[in-house]
Parts: sequence; structure tokens; C-alpha cells
Amino acid sequence: MAGGFRRGKRTPKLEARGELQEVEREGPFKEWLGMPDLYRYRLVVDGETYSYQTEEAEIPVQVGDRVVFRYRETKAGKWVDRNSLGKAIDPSSYQ
Repeated sequence: MAGGFRRGKRTPKLEARGELQEVEREGPFKEWLGMPDLYRYRLVVDGETYSYQTEEAEIPVQVGDRVVFRYRETKAGKWVDRNSLGKAIDPSSYQ
């Protein structure tokens, strides 16, 4: 196989949901000239710590919200996928 592609071996996306207990923002950071500012967030959801990096100065959730997101595990920790963080909707709360 040219290019070193591993077919069928991709790890599935992990998903988490729970109550957002803490949010801590760092930044803005400039990775390199011409790139938009990046903000790094440390999120604690149901006692687990995740990292989230985005160009947005504010995230669409706040402490106390039930959240859902996709993430990947690395040696550096658990990283939330870009644009996957949002409020979890409980269908039983709608009529």
C-alpha cells in the first residue's frame, strides 16, 4: 500500500457526556504568524479532565450544563474534537 495508509484500522471516535463542573481558559496563543489566536480550555466533566482548543474566546457551554462531545486520547491527555462540544439535549424535557 502506497502512502502508509492502514485500511480498516482507524480507531472509532470516543464520546463523552455529563455535567460540566469546571472551565479554565488560557490564551490567546499565536501558533505562527498569520494564524488566528487560539484559546485552550481545561474542561472537567463528571470528574474527568479534557483539553479543548478553539479560535473562539467563548465556548457555547457553561458550568452546570449537561454537555456532549467527541474526543481522542493521546499521551498528553484527552482532547475534545473541534466543533463537537455542545449542550446535551434530554428528549424527555421536551413535550
